[in-house]
Amino acid sequence: MDKIKAMQTFVRIVEANSFSKAAETLGLPRAALTATLQKLEAYLGAQLLQRTTRRLSLTPDGADYFRDCIAILGAVEASELAFIGPEANKPRGLLRINLPGTVGRQLVLPHIGQFHAQYPDVQLHVGLTDSLVDLTGEGIDCALRVGELQDSAMIGKRIGSMRFVTCAAPAYLARRGTPHTIADLAMHSGIMHFSGRSGRAFDWDFLHEGQVLRVQMKGPLAVSDADANVTCALQGLGLAQAALYQVREHLDSGALVAVLADYPPTPMAMSLLTPQGRLAVPKVRAFANWLTELLAQNPDVQLPG
Repeated sequence: MDKIKAMQTFVRIVEANSFSKAAETLGLPRAALTATLQKLEAYLGAQLLQRTTRRLSLTPDGADYFRDCIAILGAVEASELAFIGPEANKPRGLLRINLPGTVGRQLVLPHIGQFHAQYPDVQLHVGLTDSLVDLTGEGIDCALRVGELQDSAMIGKRIGSMRFVTCAAPAYLARRGTPHTIADLAMHSGIMHFSGRSGRAFDWDFLHEGQVLRVQMKGPLAVSDADANVTCALQGLGLAQAALYQVREHLDSGALVAVLADYPPTPMAMSLLTPQGRLAVPKVRAFANWLTELLAQNPDVQLPG
């Protein structure tokens, strides 16, 4: 049994969540994939997939083996690149990336066709989630993170800073007045954005005369999603702090009004996170460069320096 081939087949079945779809992409009969998986399970002495008429699911052993396969196949691909002649630096193959939900939907995916046109031999596997993911464990090549990096085992490359604005709907300001100083916030309600991981509401940070001022806002409504935060602000339910790119069109139309211009919220770092050594792989390097250039063109994302 060709172990590498068997690993590749197993990974493709899991990614496609279907023997038939995996067979189509591999150009093989479905029966061949079934036979390969059966031989692999027999060789390992473990069941890797639960198979029913409607769906596939990984067993605990299968989940562990899948993570190992991703790591092993990635290492094989990286090592081969140095020995394949003039094609060595050509971006190609499957690229697994992870993006924060709102950032991915609004900043990256509307332009992803440009990346595909530039690098047609790269197949993208895009995950959208605001939860922290285990890059190595889930076989992810790179992830865009907003905020302070917490995974010291990964390599982080700063590629921008997300700018924020404090804003509210005209109806709210007509009802409660417009704040002009940080002290005025004591008389206002905020739409609270809380962490889906910790359940804790994020503090509101402001920059003023070189200092960071932190305010623990209060309000009758809290949400765990950035899009929901803006939706509630548009209904006049309170002040909100939102990423500038999210509310740009609402500010331009007058549906939301920026306040506290002398106290801009602190920006948040945007970083590309990769496992050790992955930036050297052409497809990862190509995506990192493309994403950096994309953010550089966005007026609501300020680059370092």
